[in-house]
Amino acid sequence: MSVRAAFALQAEACAALGSPFTARLCALLGQRLQPGGAVADHQLSWPGDISYAGASVPLRLTGALHALVLTGRDADLAEAYADPSRLSDDRLWAALKDAMAGHAAAILRFMDSPPQTNEVRRSAALIAAGHRLAAETGLPFVLSELGASAGLNLWWDHYALALPGVTLGPVNPVLTLSPDWRGAPLTPAMPRPLVRQRAGVDLNPLDPARGQVRILSYIWPDQSERLARTRSALDFAARQPFPVVQGDAADWLETRLATPHPGALHLVCHTIAWQYFPPGVQARCSAALARAGASATPDAPLAHLGLENAPGGNAELTLTLWPGGTRRHLADASAHCHWIDWKEAA
Repeated sequence: MSVRAAFALQAEACAALGSPFTARLCALLGQRLQPGGAVADHQLSWPGDISYAGASVPLRLTGALHALVLTGRDADLAEAYADPSRLSDDRLWAALKDAMAGHAAAILRFMDSPPQTNEVRRSAALIAAGHRLAAETGLPFVLSELGASAGLNLWWDHYALALPGVTLGPVNPVLTLSPDWRGAPLTPAMPRPLVRQRAGVDLNPLDPARGQVRILSYIWPDQSERLARTRSALDFAARQPFPVVQGDAADWLETRLATPHPGALHLVCHTIAWQYFPPGVQARCSAALARAGASATPDAPLAHLGLENAPGGNAELTLTLWPGGTRRHLADASAHCHWIDWKEAA
């Protein structure tokens, strides 16, 4: 896919996910980037799949630009972001072009790492699946998250899921998530999961106390509710022991799975992260899960839960539970879990 096509595709996705401003940015960047500048040359020569199904190059660039605004490093760009509706495309493009020229080195450094949105709303899918697993196994959990970033979704058991007729989660949640729920209803009788231990891994973990700018930079500037929700999650996580370590997902998972957890369900999860792992890392993670699954028992089961992009532009929530190892399609969802279409009957 060409760079211009990837920006156009991302513009469509942003518009569908309720960010007309980021859609406008992506459309302008895709249409007007020309060779000759350091940032433009970097975009136009990026190898491989650069769309949101691959390296997410458009989101890397829009995230870098938003970081300049959040840190106050570019006053002209901040002014443009404050009220873009009053600007013509030509004036907005002029602000973008000046920012890319004036902050090229910072933008290119920012873009070295893949997006780390750590979208908290994805915890809605984890809460639903977690309650289902607690009902099925009757065991406490050990959590292991791949591509955990700041670890905000490792704390999903502290958030509530409020749906018509049922609310799942703690009595006093850190935040409450209310996606548009479609498909099969959940039952209020499902037990609340008890998390015994939690840990995650990321190539570039972001401490919630010190990495807030990078996390917030990937949230689209015109989505104030989403920014507020993420700030609440960051403030909570910053007061907890940081559970995410720096490392390769496959190395970490192989070691993590080598420790048995009798009397607990070991839940390995990831949300819109698998696509960023190199094929070799994906293969090693899958092999490690299969080996550990072969040794799982009813008293020490293993689950692999993934919310990942699927053909067609939406995400799929899938679960594999050992013993047995049958893969189940729990739900479809939008990438940010604005809506969840639950497939399994309660």
